[in-house]
Amino acid sequence: MTTLEDLKHSALSGRINRRNFIKESAALGLTVAAASTLADSVALAAEPNSGGNYRVALDDGNTTDSFDPATYEGSFQIGQARVCGNYLTEITSDNVAGPDLAESWEASPDASSWTFKLRQGVEFHNGKTLSANDVVASLNHHRGPDSTSGGSALLDNVIDIVAVDANTVRIDLTSGSADMPYVMTDYHMLILPADGEGNLDTSGIGTGGYVMESFEPGIGSYFHRNPNYFKEGKANFDSVEYHAVADANARESGLVSGEFDSIISVDTKTVDFLAQNPGVRVDEVASGAHATLAMHVDIAPYDDNNVRMALKYAMDRQSAVDVVLRGHGTIGNDHPVAPTMPYYDADQTQRMYDPDKAMWHLKQAGLDSLSVPFSTSDVPFPGGVDFSVLYQEKAKAANIDLDVVRESADGYWSNVWLVQPFSLVAWGARPTPDMILSLAYAGGAAWNETHLDNARLNTILVEARAELDDAKRGEMYAEAQMIVSDEGGTIVPFFTNYLFASTPNLLRANEGFSGDWTLDGYRSAERWWYEEGTI
Repeated sequence: MTTLEDLKHSALSGRINRRNFIKESAALGLTVAAASTLADSVALAAEPNSGGNYRVALDDGNTTDSFDPATYEGSFQIGQARVCGNYLTEITSDNVAGPDLAESWEASPDASSWTFKLRQGVEFHNGKTLSANDVVASLNHHRGPDSTSGGSALLDNVIDIVAVDANTVRIDLTSGSADMPYVMTDYHMLILPADGEGNLDTSGIGTGGYVMESFEPGIGSYFHRNPNYFKEGKANFDSVEYHAVADANARESGLVSGEFDSIISVDTKTVDFLAQNPGVRVDEVASGAHATLAMHVDIAPYDDNNVRMALKYAMDRQSAVDVVLRGHGTIGNDHPVAPTMPYYDADQTQRMYDPDKAMWHLKQAGLDSLSVPFSTSDVPFPGGVDFSVLYQEKAKAANIDLDVVRESADGYWSNVWLVQPFSLVAWGARPTPDMILSLAYAGGAAWNETHLDNARLNTILVEARAELDDAKRGEMYAEAQMIVSDEGGTIVPFFTNYLFASTPNLLRANEGFSGDWTLDGYRSAERWWYEEGTI
């Protein structure tokens, strides 16, 4: 039974907002006035407390990891970057683009030119003062014909990036881009110190709340608090440890035993059991994170859309959500725009499991059956192999034989993703349709995992990002979703909720969780603190 003390702790830990606190307090017998007064006192009590060593277990640490943001692919690299670095903008707890290193920005009337004003007096960990030249070099690191950065597709419409003065940066585009403040939140766009000639220091020096002490790729990294951090009341731990722990059970055992304070990606098979432990708090956030089964559309047999459609109809999405995710997600429709995102097309007909339709499409491709290898791992998400076996079993009813190939965890993103013609992938949430579609579906994009190059889709992406009429923009993105779903090489079976866990003595401001990434947008080290007296 929920008590008033339970509600107070939920408010202190940020698990309940002010409105619901008042509502549930009133249900326990308090008057609305008394509940409002108590809500205010709880909010005042949730002041940041400094101190302690914060230990986090992340998945997806690889021996190939580096601090070069052009190489960022996995969760460990993304999380690490947000411990020691900053971006021009960030996704706030309200899930909108807010200031980070840029204190303000404005666009030209057609959104083809954006000007960002930098905070003054910000220092890198080596004592260098942040300037516009650092921003220009950091963003240009992902541009140019020789760039291999996954973030390059987000800047392919940039004409020039100019340091107007020491604290002002202007980005000029070939056409309008209403999402530019959101683009600057992408984890590749980390701002690093430059040498004055356009070269970046990628050794781990940033402007963030913590300074790197050591980093062993595939193992872990250690940081201490930056005494000169520019965000007041943030980065309250004395030190932070990030540990690369690929196995979900090992992460959960480490949390229960006191080895870790927070863990990423709780396994859906054990989340209910874990949540019963009084020494553990499990949090869940609906998001645009999703699984994909990526087929290279320029390689047989996936170059035939009927084969691709057969494989899509052989996917039992609802069973995957029920059995693999155990309800902690929503079914997908073979495109990456989630119900949590703007411009999601709720009117698109939902594709369902239909072995008969799958066999019909095989016949249209001149086939009676299909046998293909499918590369998989638990690296994309806990239970990835179980999901693949479920797909294998369901596909048999459509005369499709999937050869499930369990790949090595180490180097999965380097050796399997973008390499094998049919593989399991997981994508983190992106705040806008343009960002995920430009990264993974635009022709020629570095991370176009299916090699799709649809002329109409490419045109829509350019026109939609420049369209300032919201209704017209919505129509364009609805068409884009339909094209990817019906013609693309991606199966999107579901969108996953972020499931993460921590010790109950970790508190945060009474705001919502950032839903762009797990662990409060990978900013728990910056936004959370230990309850006083529990360190």
